Amino acid sequence: MYDTFAIKSMSKVAAKKKNNIAEYIIHMYQTEDLIRTFEFDLNKINSYVITNIPVSVSEKKELILWYASLIESMQSQKITTTGHLLEIEDLIKQLTELHNKLIETDEEYKKRATIAEPFIKNQIKKSDNLVTNPVKICLNAIYGFLLLKLDGKNVSDEQQKMLDTFGDVLSYLSFKFKK
Repeated sequence: MYDTFAIKSMSKVAAKKKNNIAEYIIHMYQTEDLIRTFEFDLNKINSYVITNIPVSVSEKKELILWYASLIESMQSQKITTTGHLLEIEDLIKQLTELHNKLIETDEEYKKRATIAEPFIKNQIKKSDNLVTNPVKICLNAIYGFLLLKLDGKNVSDEQQKMLDTFGDVLSYLSFKFKK
């Protein structure tokens, strides 16, 4: 299950954060889950993940330090079983604020959000109103799709249509966020 985005160095993680914030958030969701899967054991992460990434020894050391830092943050923030790092939650909050602003000021974005709205409402309902943030709904759905792909499962045409509209919303948000 390691790193679907094939991160080859920490500079690529930083570039992802700078250039496509939604992709970065989804990557961090995956990283948090990976850490949980390996029970916060840096030795296991090193053995099963880092050693399999084709990068230099110095980049592997950098990755070990990065994972160690994330493990420490997740434990100190008490998100060992569920939840996301405060930094990620803050980025989602910023994207949500941008979403709300763009709905009011950007006709192109409003069109994309309007197309996604029925799917978002359906996902809110499916979550029993536990997740009501439209940006988080889109991020969670895309991440869920990645997990299905990793398990070799397919999605229905209707699910694919939903994912395409969510991806469209997130791509536009990421583009505007970068500015």
